[in-house]
Amino acid sequence: MASLRKSPWESVQRFAENLVFNEAPRFIRQLEQAPLVQQRIQRGIEQGIKISLELLGGATAEPPTEIAAGRPVTDSSVPTAHRARRLVYAPDLNGRADPGEIVWTWVVYEDIAGQGPEQGEDRPVLVVGRDRDVLLGLMLSSRQRHAEDVNWVGIGAGSWDDTHRVSWVRLDRVLDVPEESIRREGAILERSVFEVVAARLRSDYAWS
Repeated sequence: MASLRKSPWESVQRFAENLVFNEAPRFIRQLEQAPLVQQRIQRGIEQGIKISLELLGGATAEPPTEIAAGRPVTDSSVPTAHRARRLVYAPDLNGRADPGEIVWTWVVYEDIAGQGPEQGEDRPVLVVGRDRDVLLGLMLSSRQRHAEDVNWVGIGAGSWDDTHRVSWVRLDRVLDVPEESIRREGAILERSVFEVVAARLRSDYAWS
């Protein structure tokens, strides 16, 4: 005889359906005599409905990326001309990051006053040089708005992005990346694409 016991998902789904279609409308009608309380509870109900609808649609939220314990973060950058030097394309996935490689590090947001290291995100960075154990990196982004920004240059799509979105490299700021902050090797940028970035660094920021 087949078991009649509901799975956990079926129970959650039944709860969500009841909240969305039965309980929420009844609660809202009963709150007509208490305007302030009504507003607060209604906001809570609306949030509950939103979460329930996401459950019904099978939506799942990705867990936030956390800073790896004990690792330094990338929390400083300078105008690109201040780090001008000779560019050498020399990628080699041997555990030591070299110019032409794209690596990942936690980058602290620049535009938040008094921010702590938790105010940032894990980001891909194109390595363009080094000062001993500090890498010089250019930030990558997949936001389409950078396509029209003169301070960014497109590098296409690659394996550094899990979904192979088109990416852009920021040219006007260089990140000082502690080598110990690297979380994983991302990819090697093709030489022809690296040279597009290098050409802009040479023409606009005094690199050689």
